[in-house]
Amino acid sequence: MNTLRLSIAILAICAFTSVTKADDRLNFLVIMCDDLGYGDLECYGHPSIRTPNLNKLADEGVRFTSYYSAAPVCSPSRAGLITGQTPTQVGVYDWIPGGSPMHVRAEEVTLPRLLKSVGYETGLFGKWHCNGKFNSPDQPQPNDLGFDYWFATQNNAGPSHENPTNFVRNGKRVGPTQGFSCQVVADEAIHWLSEVHDDDKPFFALVTFHEPHEPIASPDELVKTYPDAEKKGEALYYANVTNMDQAVGKLMAKVDELNLRDNTLVVFTSDNGPETLNRYKNAWRSHGSPGPLRGMKLHIYDGGIRVPGIARLPGKIEAGVESDLPVCSLDLLPTFSELAGAEIPAGTKLDGTSLAKMLDGETVKREKPLFWHYYRAFGDSKVAVRDGDWKLVALWDQGNVSPGSAYKKGDYSLIKDVKFTDFELYNLTEDIGETKDLKEQHPEIAARLKKALLAKYDEATANAIDWFAERN
Repeated sequence: MNTLRLSIAILAICAFTSVTKADDRLNFLVIMCDDLGYGDLECYGHPSIRTPNLNKLADEGVRFTSYYSAAPVCSPSRAGLITGQTPTQVGVYDWIPGGSPMHVRAEEVTLPRLLKSVGYETGLFGKWHCNGKFNSPDQPQPNDLGFDYWFATQNNAGPSHENPTNFVRNGKRVGPTQGFSCQVVADEAIHWLSEVHDDDKPFFALVTFHEPHEPIASPDELVKTYPDAEKKGEALYYANVTNMDQAVGKLMAKVDELNLRDNTLVVFTSDNGPETLNRYKNAWRSHGSPGPLRGMKLHIYDGGIRVPGIARLPGKIEAGVESDLPVCSLDLLPTFSELAGAEIPAGTKLDGTSLAKMLDGETVKREKPLFWHYYRAFGDSKVAVRDGDWKLVALWDQGNVSPGSAYKKGDYSLIKDVKFTDFELYNLTEDIGETKDLKEQHPEIAARLKKALLAKYDEATANAIDWFAERN
């Protein structure tokens, strides 16, 4: 029996036996980094970056080697996590610049709302990036989507990670803060856990670090610990990841100090793959690594969507487990909801699968493959599905578009009216770098996955929102 399956079965059994007592239910702590690559952590094989706290977290739980984000770019990835749906399906197609009409709508089913409905307290700490009109009554804010307490920025920490000035706490601007963003965010989450959160209630905390997204700033004392980094900006990047690791360590220490360790399911991950060096003027410090994967941020290949994924629940998830089971941030909503006893409204088109259903060591059975769509991905590859070992990538007929330039007028047709001209099939277990297209050798698998891909694409785009038409 797969050790992970047994561990999660034990986790689910323990949760369900006490689901009627709120103070005995699991707490949920999700930590998400920004642009952290699959190969950026020491425990994922980086030869230089030191991440002792995340190494420890992996040693205490499960380290997923096939953990996926919901999208290869920030806003859709975050929208997918909180809704459990393919981001295209909820109308979040690309990163959201300030002032954009695009946002997660108030009518969407969200993870914090579901958990609140069964007595959880909910908190958001860090990068939000699920609306363009941040801290404005014109669009839903974190509290409108289920967060009781929020300390957040619309997009990146500004003017950089050092002493950011753009945080908002529960609708009120905070002003200048002292320190580096990940430490500021961790300190706020610690304050909430220690001083604000009602100890008689279970909690859901979403901690979304800005690191290591540009514009990067790192403590000098950590930069100096990487004297062998020779490329411009390389030591800054390495120190940035190490600083984030220290913030994780601080947060985990507080969880232990508050005696929350054994009843808190911790999930650590990233919103997408690493930024491409020098893609834009300020990206000169972006030395992230996709490890052995093809592509990086903004790619539909695995370098854009396969990310670090670590989960810990002492005594329930066996320590030191490594699993290649394909899982995704879309799975968090159905998993947490089931463990908490929250009922998902009928008709909700979830794309994630509940991992809590692995009772008695049963294998996770997805009703449909994992699915990704990003219309501004690098190259012609815009859509993909993964089912078990197999991944199918779809190439479109629209030629090149500027990657990562945000949704704008005229883009609606690129979401609704495209055709796919070719497909690529990869066996990710045998070919993690997606180098060998096997559609000619396995036409039956390619045909099956093509049918699933096109059906899901049609479903995801059926009610696509033209945000500029709505605004006008």
